Amino acid sequence: MNRLWIPVSGLFLFLSPPSKAAEVKIPVIEEGEAQIIKELEDSDYWIRHDLWVETEFDSDGDDMLDRMHVSVTRPTQTDTQSLKLPVIYNSSPYFAGTAGGDESYFWDPRQELGAEPPQRSAAPAVERKGTRPIISKRHVKDWLPRGFIVVHSSAPGTGLSQGCPTVGGNPEALAPKAVIDWLCGRGKGFTEPVGGEPVEAYWSSGKVGMTGTSYNGTIPLAAATTGVPGLEVIIPVAPNTSYYHYYRSNGLVRHPGGYLGEDIDVLYDFIHSGGDEQTQAYCDCNVRDELMQGNQDRATGDYNDFWQSRDYLNRIDGVNCAVLMAHAFNDWNVVPEHSIRIYQALRNNGVQAQLYMHQGGHGGPPPISMMNRWFTHYLYGEDNGVENDSKSWIVRENDEREKPTEYPDYPHPWAKDVLVYPVSGSPQRGRLQMVPIEEPSTETLVDNFSFSGESLAQAEFTDHRLIYTTPELSEAVHLSGTPRVKLRMACDRPAANLSVWLVSLPWNTKNNATITDNIITRGWADPQNTKSMRESEPLVPGQFYDVEFDLQPDDQVIAKGQQIGLMIFSSDRDYTLHPTPGTKLTIDLQQTHLSLPVVGGTLHFKPTNEAVQNE
Repeated sequence: MNRLWIPVSGLFLFLSPPSKAAEVKIPVIEEGEAQIIKELEDSDYWIRHDLWVETEFDSDGDDMLDRMHVSVTRPTQTDTQSLKLPVIYNSSPYFAGTAGGDESYFWDPRQELGAEPPQRSAAPAVERKGTRPIISKRHVKDWLPRGFIVVHSSAPGTGLSQGCPTVGGNPEALAPKAVIDWLCGRGKGFTEPVGGEPVEAYWSSGKVGMTGTSYNGTIPLAAATTGVPGLEVIIPVAPNTSYYHYYRSNGLVRHPGGYLGEDIDVLYDFIHSGGDEQTQAYCDCNVRDELMQGNQDRATGDYNDFWQSRDYLNRIDGVNCAVLMAHAFNDWNVVPEHSIRIYQALRNNGVQAQLYMHQGGHGGPPPISMMNRWFTHYLYGEDNGVENDSKSWIVRENDEREKPTEYPDYPHPWAKDVLVYPVSGSPQRGRLQMVPIEEPSTETLVDNFSFSGESLAQAEFTDHRLIYTTPELSEAVHLSGTPRVKLRMACDRPAANLSVWLVSLPWNTKNNATITDNIITRGWADPQNTKSMRESEPLVPGQFYDVEFDLQPDDQVIAKGQQIGLMIFSSDRDYTLHPTPGTKLTIDLQQTHLSLPVVGGTLHFKPTNEAVQNE
């Protein structure tokens, strides 16, 4: 029996779906896209019901397989016309509510490097929201009128789903796999979280696509790594593809933009909305306290097996569905490398993959038309040629997100690495030139987290950063790829933060300017990890070390008349830990350079009084 659950005084009743739904042809496809069908826009003729799907794991220690809470929204015609339709599936740990915006339970970043962090406060209880049978209404209005069924599920340990939140652990891949197995007739669904009557997805065609943004975009990739049959296509938007890359950078404790002091155990508390008091206590003890706090290592930031198990690049060989990655080059919450690294690995594995990137911040899905072509092709089998489209779609500066420019691939095939070298100038600005300096030269900066990176980049005179700029560009420069910095440095203490920004100068101070107008890209590293990401080695004060690392990938056109600046500093106020100010970093300029991925392979500068080679 099909059930439409309605809450009545704490009880749940079910009603039969409407019986007078018009007969319609589904789908209606024009120019390779599923069209909106007028008869499917009326929500009075949608069937909504929920159930629990049994998984293959027991993460909450109750000796029973965990069940995931699932909700379904489908056209009434799936019953009245016995239609079998493809599914758009969205899963999330956020649907039932979170711990909110109170950051009092975050870690205090005011911590000496290498020291054990101060204890953090307990998180507030999550106020659960939402009522059955609707888990979420996301994506329904976009896809149900076009002839798709929309399914939602709460992630393990959240809402009415059983289990523990593991934040990147195996259950977060196996839970959506179980739902897809059920949608394809292989799994078990029930009317209740314990016991209950069996429920079958008789209305599903057995073809599933997934999408979502941020954490909700991570889950489709997690499901895809299992290779589950029936998952035909995923469109992850700004997905977190590695929790180490989210909370660390090259051995350094580094917080996501806007969430200073967050770590993986904080995210656990933020989403843990499921379970009774006994289950929550079990999960807190075994997952948060023992597993996460016991392995996340905020003292050194080193890589370990715990972090390795939460990096989906290590499971990428399991992906066999089509993938449209979407991200932003100015996303400093989930930085762009998360999608770029996965896209490149998929392409290397021969998986059908394309990339959509824009110039904004966190989130931002591809145009609905692009998504439609993908879902229509892979879920309805329409031969619309989407698999032959350009591999890279990038929204150019000042263009609308709905109008990306297409390129053969990312990085741009014409991009070549161009090396530029610093020339002394502190505490003001030094120069970047195309040839190494001939004489030994060093410059020193003094760490002080009190100053933001933006203020340091704009300062005319300060000893808290070193900055080197090219002459003004005589032609616009198109950067496409991953800049890389190599520097030789010494420190007067055993540990130090190391931060590098690329900026476009002069700084845009107009009223409508944003920080992304001037920040090209950024990167962070721990000099203690030059030999190994898994084991820090204390610095010998005064000894020089070679440190080389990637900055975040980018695709940006730097306007004619601007200057490209390399800024080196220590603590990044909005991203790193805040040790006591005063640490001195000394940079050997003769052994330092920046590699820029320039389309065309040449930088052109306006003539200056200084002899600067540009060939």
